[in-house]
Amino acid sequence: MKQFLHFQPKTTTFSLPYLMTRPDGSVGEALPMIVFLHGAGERGDDRSRLAVHGIPRYFDKNETHMDQRVITLSPQCPEGEIWSNFPAAIMELILDVATREGADMNRISITGISMGGFGTWSLLAAYPHFFSAAAPICGGGVSWCINTKTPIRAFHGDADQSVPLVYSQLMVDAVNARGGHAELTIYPGCQHDSWTRTYEQTDLIPWLAASVRHA
Repeated sequence: MKQFLHFQPKTTTFSLPYLMTRPDGSVGEALPMIVFLHGAGERGDDRSRLAVHGIPRYFDKNETHMDQRVITLSPQCPEGEIWSNFPAAIMELILDVATREGADMNRISITGISMGGFGTWSLLAAYPHFFSAAAPICGGGVSWCINTKTPIRAFHGDADQSVPLVYSQLMVDAVNARGGHAELTIYPGCQHDSWTRTYEQTDLIPWLAASVRHA
């Protein structure tokens, strides 16, 4: 089941369009939920952009993936904005959808690419104890603000000209220096698109879906 909907956060003047998927016949089942934050090129109000990369593309590319026992939530960032500017609004949306869909609140993970990788780090900084797991891809953030025990798998290409590898290295090092659990996968010779191989050729999606938040 796939739905395109809109949500009006209390903390913003703009609404957030979003794509939500869940397997058919799963109503009433407390499923895990994966939140996906797209990159800068998918901003705006053209919902077809949401399926260009990442989690929405993965589930849209092969309909058999739709049978996986997981809810996916993919909001769309307004033109001219960046995810890191409004983490509270994103959390409002996450809580609204998770509550309405009956998701398992201890199994909500987050991932994102490029601008969405930065957004993922921002959400982890703002809500360090909320997510069950996280996977920022070719992102970065404010390393001195990150202090979380959330399990993190970051990914980055060492030939990335848009977001240099050091951005992920600084964040992963900061998490681990404060007693967290972050690992970084580096793709030799890979430029900015380190997400296609990550989502389609690794166990990341099953890992996110299987993660459980521990008190």
